[in-house]
Amino acid sequence: MHKQRISYAEDPGRIRELAAAIAGKRLSPVSLVQRYLDRIAEADPHVQCWREVDGERALELARQREAEAAKGQIRGALHGVPVAIKDIIDVEGLPTRANCAARSSVPPADNDAEIVLALKAQGAIVLGKVHTTEFAFFDPSPARNPHDIGRTPGGSSSGSAAAVASGMAPMAIGTQTVASVNRPAAYCGIAAFKPSTGSLSTFGITPLGPSYDTPGFYGWRVDDAVYAYEAVAPDFLRASGRQRQPEKLAISIPQDPHTSDADADMKAILDRTADAFSNAGHAVALRRAPISFERLFRIQRSTTAYEAGRALKFLLDQPAGAVGEKITALIREGLDIGSSRYLDERGEIDRMRAVFFEAEAGTDVFLWPATPSTAPEGLAWTGDPKYISPWTALGGPIVSVPAGWGGNGLPLGCILSARPGSDADMCTWARMLAEAI
Repeated sequence: MHKQRISYAEDPGRIRELAAAIAGKRLSPVSLVQRYLDRIAEADPHVQCWREVDGERALELARQREAEAAKGQIRGALHGVPVAIKDIIDVEGLPTRANCAARSSVPPADNDAEIVLALKAQGAIVLGKVHTTEFAFFDPSPARNPHDIGRTPGGSSSGSAAAVASGMAPMAIGTQTVASVNRPAAYCGIAAFKPSTGSLSTFGITPLGPSYDTPGFYGWRVDDAVYAYEAVAPDFLRASGRQRQPEKLAISIPQDPHTSDADADMKAILDRTADAFSNAGHAVALRRAPISFERLFRIQRSTTAYEAGRALKFLLDQPAGAVGEKITALIREGLDIGSSRYLDERGEIDRMRAVFFEAEAGTDVFLWPATPSTAPEGLAWTGDPKYISPWTALGGPIVSVPAGWGGNGLPLGCILSARPGSDADMCTWARMLAEAI
């Protein structure tokens, strides 16, 4: 007889609606922050996604935001809305530990990262720091999947996804270098928006692969993640490249051996999602991929290793046991890669990107499975990034869309992507397609 699984998943609320209610004086930011603090006290002993809860400062700021709202002084689209921040991102007054024993006693950050400043400028309230894998690579964090605490929430933004999926915050910020925003969203059954690779400032974010590192946004549903991105994106990224948005989209599902190991549940979810888009009137086509996704995955991995080796070389000077085995191995691997190989592979990625988007010139949106299967059992492995990694290298925005459930009762997701720089259009398209599922 199987032991009954306890789920700690809970809808944290719609970001847009929470902000509107605060601006309309129908919701107190203080009561909202307290609601999430109460949920953290209830659920986090099980989910373990919070590194440090900054409750007193959050409540004090909520009182300020409430007083401002009472006077009609709304700072922006996130006025009074709480947010969780991945612990490789600096928050003034809180230490950035990156889930590393070598940084267990670092002092609080003196400044906010730019992404945190952008959130605060829009009126958001930082609830605290959530767990990350060590230096955003594969050494796991304590965070657990709210749907099954015996399974990983994914990595590296493990705490960010788990906090939203368990109802402890309506919005969270993660980062993606390989698949670290979109994979946790899929495993936890929520939505995420990873902007075009490198399009947002990484000032104040601990680096892993600087040419790929990109902040990303979590919400319960697609509109939540997209709304959070739109609130802080610079004006030039919010401006649509289209004079007129198409009512019906051209959607491509690239056919490539790279996803041949998807399990039956994932394949069924992908087919069902494609059918939903087709039934909504969109043109869905299966096309042979014009590039090798396996090759792109491999060189995205090696170029990341090269960059991580140089960015984190200082960690090799730490005492034995102070830094995790996986991040240490990555640094050593990266340092063994010569600059000529790195530059050749980076040039190859550029050429593959050009070939891919030229061949897919008529496509608006690409549909793809997010992962081979549901979240794996145990916490030691954060899951397979191989499906998402090539899309990070291709460089366009990537949206994680909750798409259904596996036979084991756990979430499955798909990703939507588009050409680099099409973020504003992608916001519209992602909302449109989410409604069709």
